[in-house]
Amino acid sequence: MVTIYDIAKLANVSAMTVSRVINNTGRISESTRARVKQVMQELNYVPNSMARSLVKQETKMLSLLITDITNPFYTTLARGAEDTAMRNGYKLLFGNSDEDYAKERDYVDMVLSTRADGVLFAPAGDGSAEHLRMLQRRNVPFVILDREVPGIEADHVLGDSREGARRLVEHLLALGHRRIAMVGGRQDVSTARLRYAGYLEALKLADVPFDSALVHDVGYTAVEGFAFVDALLSAEAPPTAVFAANNFLALAVIRALRERGVRVPEDLSVVCFDDFGESIVLDPFLTVARQPAYEFGSLGMQLLIERIQGAAGAAPRKIVLPSELVVRQSSSALTGV
Repeated sequence: MVTIYDIAKLANVSAMTVSRVINNTGRISESTRARVKQVMQELNYVPNSMARSLVKQETKMLSLLITDITNPFYTTLARGAEDTAMRNGYKLLFGNSDEDYAKERDYVDMVLSTRADGVLFAPAGDGSAEHLRMLQRRNVPFVILDREVPGIEADHVLGDSREGARRLVEHLLALGHRRIAMVGGRQDVSTARLRYAGYLEALKLADVPFDSALVHDVGYTAVEGFAFVDALLSAEAPPTAVFAANNFLALAVIRALRERGVRVPEDLSVVCFDDFGESIVLDPFLTVARQPAYEFGSLGMQLLIERIQGAAGAAPRKIVLPSELVVRQSSSALTGV
């Protein structure tokens, strides 16, 4: 294995000089720096970042913990985070909690054992507070993405879930719909609560009575054959439209409706939070509240790096990114009622 002493011998410099070139520290002439780098290249030497971290107390590794890697929102977010990390000289470790607190805890343990310099953290829900406090006790910087956790003060990059949900429901109301069902996430997740609040606000502003039978909290992950779809369709006053709290829920609802011979949007309109991205869907169909997923990751990573590099004492910062209403074929005007 090539060592810095091998490089020092061939370059006719001290080992300390080689270390300074690797870590870009100290005063070294450009000719000496170039000679050392040339020898490193000839010997195919790759600096041992973990060894350097023993001296510099940093690993140049960051972690991104998300809740569902199969969701295009998070894959695009991850791209934004990785691009920004790489531009700033950091490597990125990925973790996927699957909305599961136990799995999330395992990844937090991994972050602590690998001595990552910081974490970009999309919490599974309110129960993530325990895991975030573990990071705080070990002085590991983190930035929270997408969801807030009660009692945790930190930098955040969030979407405007309440406003986006309200606009989606107002879109359906403008099309003449009054019986609007909502399929939401667990109520221990802040975005689920906010999207439910936006749904209620839109109904209230339009003087449309709230019907609790039209609201179902089923979690954010896609599941097969929702049993509640049968209950909705067989009700004495069935809905004419459905607001799904995220894109995977919308797809699952549409699949269940099609299995039952219900056409979208001819028989029932469907709208949802979050888009799928151009690389996922060639012919976009769903009406959505589209969030800037790439910016979530990029801005979150920038805040994290700033914390690591000297903003530790600054007050917590919160960036709220607006969504964009994108109207497509899955929603249409109510007719024949």
